[in-house]
Amino acid sequence: MSEIILIKTEGGPQPEYGSASPDELLEGEYKTTTYNHWTGEDDRLYCGIWECTPGKVNVDYTEWEFCHFIEGEAILTHESGKSWRVKKGDGFIIPPGFKGTWETVRPVRKHYVILTPKA
Repeated sequence: MSEIILIKTEGGPQPEYGSASPDELLEGEYKTTTYNHWTGEDDRLYCGIWECTPGKVNVDYTEWEFCHFIEGEAILTHESGKSWRVKKGDGFIIPPGFKGTWETVRPVRKHYVILTPKA
């Protein structure tokens, strides 16, 4: 029997703490907390809640990611120079091949669904 998987903002899985590597970090601290609620599809699909402190990093996506902001604000800038400002209530998809920067302007808390490529 298949069951529903709840992704709650409180009382979820143990947090995983992280930070940007020195070669990715451009500004600020960019400390992250990930609550991965579910992993499936042969360890290719991840769903949960992610938080980040202000900061700016270089990004190079090889995976698909759907995001829905619960809190905060960020600016995503493509290497071509085009930018998107996203904030609480916004949802968006980052496709594989997106290169540029992610700048967390106000602390972010978001739902995420990530699908990595097949090996």
